[in-house]
Amino acid sequence: MTVKKLEWIEAPTKKEKPDPNELIFGRMFTDHMFTMHYTEENGWHQPQVRPYEKISLDPASMIFHYGQSVFEGLKAYRSADNEILLFRPEENMKRMNRSNERMSIPSFNEEEMLEYIKQLIEIEKDWVPGEPGTSLYIRPFIIGTEPNLGVHPSHSYQLFVILSPVGSYYPEGINPVKIKVEKEYTRAAQGGTGMAKTGGNYSAGYNAQEKASNSGHAQVLWLDAVEKKYVEEVGSMNIFFKINGEVITPSLSGSILEGVTRKSIIELLQSWGVPVTERKITIDEVIESHREGKLEEAFGAGTAAVVSPIGAFTIDEAQYQVQDGETGELTKALYDTLTGIQTGTVKDHFNWVTEV
Repeated sequence: MTVKKLEWIEAPTKKEKPDPNELIFGRMFTDHMFTMHYTEENGWHQPQVRPYEKISLDPASMIFHYGQSVFEGLKAYRSADNEILLFRPEENMKRMNRSNERMSIPSFNEEEMLEYIKQLIEIEKDWVPGEPGTSLYIRPFIIGTEPNLGVHPSHSYQLFVILSPVGSYYPEGINPVKIKVEKEYTRAAQGGTGMAKTGGNYSAGYNAQEKASNSGHAQVLWLDAVEKKYVEEVGSMNIFFKINGEVITPSLSGSILEGVTRKSIIELLQSWGVPVTERKITIDEVIESHREGKLEEAFGAGTAAVVSPIGAFTIDEAQYQVQDGETGELTKALYDTLTGIQTGTVKDHFNWVTEV
């Protein structure tokens, strides 16, 4: 598909690039951003790269009142050969349109949108850090902009893409983290918006996350909304358990986000001949497997952290240590392989990587 070159309004002044060894996730942003508008008359139109700047919205814009929004997260990596690489970006475009459908937001042309993102990154390529563990985080998002207090989907939208050079999502890096099983609050229910990347899903979890952080835990492990016994997600990640040689991850039930990293791990494990199963798993089964000495490894998976080993989990004040609090062999192999493919140091047998 041929996409016309974007109109580009260059930033009059440029920011000083941050020290790549001191990057904090999501705090610094590049000189430019992408914008595009939607109206019922014109559809998605006016794609443009412009200076990164504050935006002006009517106080009655529907995003402020009814939260109609979606977002995505993906990364650009700098290889040792100085190439800029994207990891399975077409999957993010597909997922964003699935979120659009769930949130009653008009879909966009996925191939066209990906080309726009590539053009933005080409303009901002000097912002892509090259040090180990660093990348350029890409955040596309859409908000409802119609000034209307009626309870219905907005009739106008604005799409943005902003870029942020980042280091490791967790200060612990690849070192194991502690997680807390949440039994009071609920993240999402079947038939709700759990399968969509929409802002409310995350802000609804802040109370539980604050409690977990205050007790020394990095993330919350969410259980299902109805019976509070089936494992769903770990905060901003999907979760995997290696039990008695088999890797198990909760099946997509409609309340779990379909992670791109999750999908890649399943495909990678299958290619290695490691048994991997998507099914419902209860927290009691996890605890029982720990007591029997069968819980060999546990880890979270997502774009921001890639693979995050779980060293311990707490439920009802009881703590269960995994792998003696160390990173498991399979977890480390998955992290090294995925990050290697993403940065071009490991051969990409799956054609997952796209060069900008």
